Amino acid sequence: SGLKGQIVYLFLSYYLPPKAPLRGTKMTSPLEQADDGGGLTISSMVKEFQGLKDKFKREDADSPSPFSDLEKATVLQECRVFSDSKVVTESPRKCSQLITKLLHIVTQGDAMSSSEVTEVFFGVTKLFQSSDASLRRMIYFFIKEVAETCNPDDIIIVTSSLTKDMNSKEDLFRANSIRVLAKMIDATMLGAIERYIKQAIVDRNAMVSSSALVAGTHLIRGSPDVVRRWVNEVQEALHSSSDMVQFHALSLLYEIKQHDRLAISKLVTKLTRGTISSPLATCLLIRYITTIVRDSGGNALASATGRAAYQFLELSLRHRSEAVIYEAAKALCNLPGIEERDLGPAVAVLQLFLSSPKSTLRLAAMRALSSVAIAKPSAVIKCNDDMESLIADNNRSIATFAITTLLKTGSESSVDRLMKQISSFMNEIADEFKIVVVTAIRELCLKYPLKHRVLVGFLANFLREEGGFEFKKAIVDAIIALMCVISETKESSLFHLCEFIEDCEFTALSTQILHLVGIVGPTTVAPARYIRFVYNRVILENAAVRAAAITTLAKFAARLPALQASVSVLLRRSLRDEDDEVRDRATVALRLLGENITKDAPGDGEAEGSQRPFRQDALAADSTRDLPLQPEIHLLLEPLPMSFAQLSAALKEFEVAGSREDDALALSLTTLPVVDYTRPSSQSAVPASASLSSSNDSAELYKIPELATLGRVHSSTSPIQLTESETEYVVSCIKHIMSEHVVLEFAITNTISDQLLVDA
Repeated sequence: SGLKGQIVYLFLSYYLPPKAPLRGTKMTSPLEQADDGGGLTISSMVKEFQGLKDKFKREDADSPSPFSDLEKATVLQECRVFSDSKVVTESPRKCSQLITKLLHIVTQGDAMSSSEVTEVFFGVTKLFQSSDASLRRMIYFFIKEVAETCNPDDIIIVTSSLTKDMNSKEDLFRANSIRVLAKMIDATMLGAIERYIKQAIVDRNAMVSSSALVAGTHLIRGSPDVVRRWVNEVQEALHSSSDMVQFHALSLLYEIKQHDRLAISKLVTKLTRGTISSPLATCLLIRYITTIVRDSGGNALASATGRAAYQFLELSLRHRSEAVIYEAAKALCNLPGIEERDLGPAVAVLQLFLSSPKSTLRLAAMRALSSVAIAKPSAVIKCNDDMESLIADNNRSIATFAITTLLKTGSESSVDRLMKQISSFMNEIADEFKIVVVTAIRELCLKYPLKHRVLVGFLANFLREEGGFEFKKAIVDAIIALMCVISETKESSLFHLCEFIEDCEFTALSTQILHLVGIVGPTTVAPARYIRFVYNRVILENAAVRAAAITTLAKFAARLPALQASVSVLLRRSLRDEDDEVRDRATVALRLLGENITKDAPGDGEAEGSQRPFRQDALAADSTRDLPLQPEIHLLLEPLPMSFAQLSAALKEFEVAGSREDDALALSLTTLPVVDYTRPSSQSAVPASASLSSSNDSAELYKIPELATLGRVHSSTSPIQLTESETEYVVSCIKHIMSEHVVLEFAITNTISDQLLVDA
């Protein structure tokens, strides 16, 4: 109370206006009063408040948590007061505190035995004697949290009390009891309370009706046949005046009819005529419309359904709710086959959101425009001025989207200006946002190859800046990708990467770049310039990098006969390396190059200072080839017959097929199954399940004994649709090609919800 009094006094003394002066006197400000020594200065006020703030901090730090020293046995002992009806009715706050302690113990992982759970549940049922609303809500919360982990036989203890609350006159008790029962009961118990839930769905109270609809959404997963009988009540609730009831009713109605495409189409067509007023339900309706149009395939505006959907979405752009406007604009942008001119209304609305004072709207608009810019960058060009103003936005996510979208939509003449803006921006964002910018710069360089010097130089500059492994790897991968596509960047990019490994703290990146130098370096105009960078790694780096550098030097010697003698001298110096891998690689490299490894390396037996520095012209006479190049030299020069990802997938299929370990010829490149491996593109996000579908399909064949003996699967086709998608039974086929057999795998999908397919 003393501290509060001091704070009040300070505020009053400083901020309240002074009393009215007498006639003829002069009005003075607080600062002028401070000069006379009769008031508070700003600095003294700041010091005073800082002292009070520190004092409050110390008091908060000293106060212990009420849950810090809880013991389960003590709390369970205290919970026995639940059996005292006087305590329950007169001290509901004490009972609420005990339930809070129980919840803390349970959430901290301190499990209770079955006898303890049963005792607690019996005690909780006696708390239903109290009509206190706060205590009753704590009871519901406790039962919901503990019901999933306790014995099903104990749940019956509280079911009768909850059923009684469902018939209560208190709407709060009715709504919460329905929510709790939905998490506890199973299909066998649902029939007993089905009548009460159907009555609650059409109840006048929005909270009760919404609770019943949410309960139906949970129960339809375990008891779909029972919930489908509530369709009339759910349709009646759809016309409720409550926004939340409409939202939950539409969600449950879609769950009930989702397997009947014709019924869903009729429902959506009916609702688009303006029978829904809830913004949340309208957003849900827009998503359902988008799903129907996308499933129909082809151009969205080519069919009557697509044109009606487009008209509804365009009308929703003028909705009073910002959420509905954004959902409609995003849906329009994602319609399949939509033309650029049809995106005009959606882009115009998103452009207005860019200048909104709400950061959520600006972020949502930037996300949508960024996705549109990937496929139709010209449709977003008119928003460039608004997006440039967002580069300095306080929200770094918004600024990152603005930068990446501008890089997609900018012209070749604006590249230099954008790079200047990004340079200051990159130092202020986290690595995860920097990676997104690096990816956008790579795409921009592929779009405008003549700007490769500016863009590659920009990426190389940030290789020397501070950053984590993922950020540096993104830059390295981007530079390597540009080298593969734009041949003019090979020389400069390779030199940038060599400079980077001079001070690189990441072993994986150093070895990756050294491997690249070994492949590309010998094909450059002046390959000898890269040997210095590579040999520095042999001298200064760890064993893994030294081993990679040895292999790189061997590739230079194998591809460039003029440098073989010089490189051999360097390789000989690694024959006495402390690491086995480095010594073995140096030995193998020298033998493949036709060198006599018994000859001492230059400098052995001499003083350290007498060793000569590396010079490619002077070292040519120091060593001569003792043996001709070995035929196995192609192991250094040729790439692997398959990528590591393909090799891993092939080995997994080989294991599933069941190889024999005693067969020496069982595992080889020729006997491995052929798998299709597609590297995920940066332009589209391919689900992981889709990329492994062919591998999983063939793996399923090996699990069938009759088919596993037919041999390995060379390839599998993608699913071929044998029927129309609107038929009652949808049939697709996958062909598995083997050496002497072809296996046809048929998949039959039943689209009729009230019929069940069984094996004949």
